[in-house]
Amino acid sequence: MSKTIVITGAGVGLGRALARRFANEGDHVVLLGRTFSKIKDAADDIGDRALAVKCDVGSPDSVREAFAEIAKTHKTIDVLINNAALFEPFKIADATDDQILNAVITNLAGPMLCVREALPLMVKGSHIINVTSESVDMHFPHLSVYQSTKAGVERFSKSMHQELEGDGIRVTNIRAGQMFEEGKTWDVDPEARKAFGMAAIAAGINLLERPISQFESATDVFRAVIDLPADLHVAAMNLHARSA
Repeated sequence: MSKTIVITGAGVGLGRALARRFANEGDHVVLLGRTFSKIKDAADDIGDRALAVKCDVGSPDSVREAFAEIAKTHKTIDVLINNAALFEPFKIADATDDQILNAVITNLAGPMLCVREALPLMVKGSHIINVTSESVDMHFPHLSVYQSTKAGVERFSKSMHQELEGDGIRVTNIRAGQMFEEGKTWDVDPEARKAFGMAAIAAGINLLERPISQFESATDVFRAVIDLPADLHVAAMNLHARSA
């Protein structure tokens, strides 16, 4: 049966790959993103089963407006995938106010705001998937804020599982590993990127030598989790890239 799947951060990368996969398999997808042109282009490329809705997940008003817009077209939401996040390496001593606050609001408060607004449209059998990062348990330098926000989302996932289990709504946390696709760029200050790479090498992590997977490969896992039989639940999954 066709599902209605809402995906945040769906203009690029994993979010776009998920939207394309689900729509191609007969589901209806709602692509949320801050930059409307990106999600509109992605939705147009996917076709009639895709709807683009502008949404800054870090803004309560924007999230409210986005889900009100979704409700005009879809009476219920079967799956919410909280995928949107800011990834910017920096040392906390050098961080600006905006770097800290934007990451915390987008990465941690964003999923909370989206879950709050999605719940009135969710019914028994619906599913929330929160995307976090393998870096939570790794000794990456310059990622203290990013890692902390993702760790917070993992705690939020556990709390939501407990809070929503009685309503028949499943909550799954998926840790994503390093992924790539042709044409994707990393919009980070070149100096910050260089400092991150050098600090990682000093910590024993060579970013250029780590295995990397494709976004399309990761969609298999999300598909399997969403299609679980009603009497099964996966609380958490860890994805890591490996050399093919």
